[in-house]
This record gives sequence, C-alpha cells and structure tokens, in this order.
Amino acid sequence: MKQETVYIENKPYWPHLRSSGERLGALDNSRLAELGYKSEFRRQFSLLDTVSFSFSIMAVISGISSTLSLTLASGGHVGLVWGWIIPIPFVLCVAAVMAEMASSMPTNAGPYYYAAKLAPKHYAPLAAWITGGANITGHVTLLTYIDFALAQMITTAIAVGTDEKVVLGPGPTYGIFLAMLFLHGVICSAPTRTLARLSLFGAIVTFGATVAAIILLPVCAGESRVSTKVAFTSYENFTGWSNSGWAFLLAFTGPMWQLTGYDSAAHMSEETLGAAKAAPMAMLLSVASVGCLGWVFSIATSFAIASVPDLLSSPLPLPMGQLYLDLLGKKGMLAIWCITITVQFMRGAAQGVNASRVVFAFARDNALPGSRWWKQMNHHTQTPVCAVWLVVFVAGICGFLGFSSIAMTSAACATVIGLYTSYAIPILLRITSGRNKLVPGPFSLGRWSTPIGSIAVAWSAFIVVLLCFPRTQSPVATNMNYAVVLTVGISAFAYCSWVLSARHWFTGPLRNIGEGGAVAALKGYDEEVRDQTICEMFS
Repeated sequence: MKQETVYIENKPYWPHLRSSGERLGALDNSRLAELGYKSEFRRQFSLLDTVSFSFSIMAVISGISSTLSLTLASGGHVGLVWGWIIPIPFVLCVAAVMAEMASSMPTNAGPYYYAAKLAPKHYAPLAAWITGGANITGHVTLLTYIDFALAQMITTAIAVGTDEKVVLGPGPTYGIFLAMLFLHGVICSAPTRTLARLSLFGAIVTFGATVAAIILLPVCAGESRVSTKVAFTSYENFTGWSNSGWAFLLAFTGPMWQLTGYDSAAHMSEETLGAAKAAPMAMLLSVASVGCLGWVFSIATSFAIASVPDLLSSPLPLPMGQLYLDLLGKKGMLAIWCITITVQFMRGAAQGVNASRVVFAFARDNALPGSRWWKQMNHHTQTPVCAVWLVVFVAGICGFLGFSSIAMTSAACATVIGLYTSYAIPILLRITSGRNKLVPGPFSLGRWSTPIGSIAVAWSAFIVVLLCFPRTQSPVATNMNYAVVLTVGISAFAYCSWVLSARHWFTGPLRNIGEGGAVAALKGYDEEVRDQTICEMFS
C-alpha cells in the first residue's frame, strides 16, 4: 500500500521509512511539494554524482583544447595563464549566490523559478519568461557548441592520422556533429541511475586525462620548453585591437565559455538525494575544482608552447592538436587526443541531460509550444525522453551555423550571454526586491549575500558587454562578432512574444500538486518518538 506523507506541526513525519536514504528522499519530495511540484523522477544522484555531473560539463582538458586559439590570440602566454585565473573569483561569486537560491528552492526549474519567486508579484511572470528563455537558449546552444567542437576534434584526429591527406570540410564535419548528437540523444534517454554512473565515469576520465596532460606537456617539451618568465609574462597581441589592455580582456572569452553550465546541479535537483545540500555544494566544488585544475593545465600548456604565432597558424582545426603533434609525435598525439575526444563526448552527454531538464521544467509550466509532449515522462526510464529529442533536434538546426566559423564563434558568445543573463536576473532580484523573500536553505550566504550578489551582477554585466565585441578593431563581414545580433534578435523575439501573446496566459511557475497534497495531520503519537524521528531527519 502506498504510504502518504503526514505532517506534524508543518514538518514531515515518516515513521514507515526506516533507512536514511528513504527518509532523505521523502524529505526532498516534501520540499518539492512545498514549491508546488510533485516528484516525477527517481532520486538516484548522490552528492558525488552531482559534483561529477557539473564537473563533466565544464571538462577542463577538452574545454581548453577547443578554445586555445582565442586565449593565445589575446595575449599569448599572458592571455593563456592570467586570462584563465582572473575570472575565477568572480565566477565563484555568481556560483555562490546561485547555490544559495538552489539550496532554498531545489527544483529543476532553476533560475527562472528563482526569478519568479523573488520578483515583485506584478512582474514575476515577465521575470520568469525572460530568465527562462535565456536559460533554455543558452543550454541548447551550449550543447550545439560542445558537439560541434567534438566533431572538430574528430576531424583533427582524421587529418593527423592520414598525414593531412584527408582534411574534412564543413559538410562532413556537420555530418559527424549530427551523429554525435544522435548518440547523445540515445544516452540522455537512459534512466537516472545509468546517467549518474556515466557522470561519475566522465569525471574520473576527465580528471585523469587532465592530470596526465599536465605532466606530459612540460616533460615532453624538453629543451624547447620556455622559461618561467616567458610562460608567465610573455605578451603577444594577435587580435587586431591596438589597445593591449582591451586585447587581454578578450582572453576571458575562453574560460567564460567553459565556466558555464554549473547551474546543472540545480537542474538535476529533482533527481538528487539531499538536493538542498548537494546542489549548492556541487556548484561551488565544480567551479572551484575546474578553476584550479584549469589554471594548472594552462600553465603546463604555456610552458610547452615554443612559438605562439606558429601554433596559431596551424592548418589543423584546433591548435591544441598541433601542440600535441609537435611534442608527442603522431602516435602519442592520437593517443591523448582520443582520450580528449572521449572527455568531450561525455561532456556533451552531460550537457544533453542538463538541457533536457531545463526544457522539461519550462514545459511543465506550459511555457513552450507543445508543452504537453515535452513534459511527458517515459514510463520505463522515468525521464523526459521527448524533451531530450526536442533538444537534439533544435541543437541539430543550430549546428548549421558551423558552416561558418565566425557564425559558430558568435553563437558560442551568445550562449554565454544567454546563460549569464539568466544567472544575473535572479541574483539582481535576490539583492533587491527579493532580499526578504528568500527562505534560507541549508546553504546560506547570510549577510554576505548582498555584497557577493552585487559583485556577481557587475561581473555578469561586464561579461555580456565584453562578449559582444568583435575580435578585431576594424571588423568586416567575415570577422564580425555577430553575438550582439543574435542576442538582440533573441531578446526582441522574447519581448514581442511576451507583449503579443505570453502576457495573456503565462503566469510563471504552476503548481501541479495541491496546497496540502495527500496528507493528513498526525495526532496522538508518542511525543518522544515523534521528536526523535524529526531530529534524525533534520540533523
């Protein structure tokens, strides 16, 4: 017989649940019910799985490998080393406030739910609409960029393996991209337990491969290894901007592309045991670990680069492949490159799951066309399979941008703009209109929420402006950064759809469970037993 949740003095009490895991899951579901949603997922992500999930999305070795040309062009060794570490404290500020809200409101909806609950009541639907639209756009296009970079890694391996006799163009690269998307769609349709194990595997492979590369790069460089002074202080500007300071700031583009998606821990809240504690810890631990490990990897790479201009002029799609080839030879390069491809593949799988949960949450509130399909749960896997394949389909269409390198680069910039916009809005509301609305969860910044939140909002605004600038001072059609066009276009579409339609029917998050749920008041239980059980659950 199915047991109902009962309440004593507004606190859940489950005398029939004996194991700590069962009680923790019941407490999670009770918190979710208080937020207005019934539990539809299996809670099979542990704290370690959740940290691994976020860590896999921000994969160090594959992320830096796919953005190396950007950081090197914006300052050479200085751009690579210092362009990575400087953004980390500011990103941690963003992650900290997001973690506080995730602890208070552990639901897959994430940022747009926070925005709706912290905004003034009259503006709550609009805040949720804008935040949700930016978050969905950012996560779907992030999957597009990850899988297209994966396709480029594969074409790089083919070029090296055939001694550049086979150099695949945009058409074949797009075909490989679609194949990778399809495989990710299959993987992302799996049950939660399988996804949790894959996340842990992906994190282990990512960490191991990164550590191995950190050791190999300076060691294999041998006599060609540059001095410490060059590795940390050599500045070279290949951006086309005459102002060296501004050119260096553009080096932030690389790490900011990578340090996104840590809100995935929030979007997996409904599949996580102890989500109110696990989600914020996963956000902070993943950003901190990726930041530190990425900096060490950047330093190792800097020592191994003998000539920045030669590396940037490589005929291979990704200069990192050329660096490995120069240092390790053909067989060594292919060995570590295959591991890098595996890491990127696992990264794409994790991001596919993340994006599907965002789509599911928005559809659950009837905010998408065809929401009744995208919020359906598969009875066998108990995951939103329809939402997975919607994400795959839309990402496949976005992949057409890959036929133009500048278009894909612009789309990647727009991805970061979208995600950090969706982070900045609820954070701004948290420190203004929602200052007294947030009910603290197990993780709380307390009196530090306002100063940290202010830094987070300022940094997000700075990054949005920075990523709209072109890579050269006098851009033409072939090297223009169209991120501003994409961002303005998407923003205009969101605003027009709100004015013309959504404002008439979208009210923000919708409860799909009754105010009290299927509960009954428990009276007459032995007070000592009751208090002991409650203390066990809330300790």
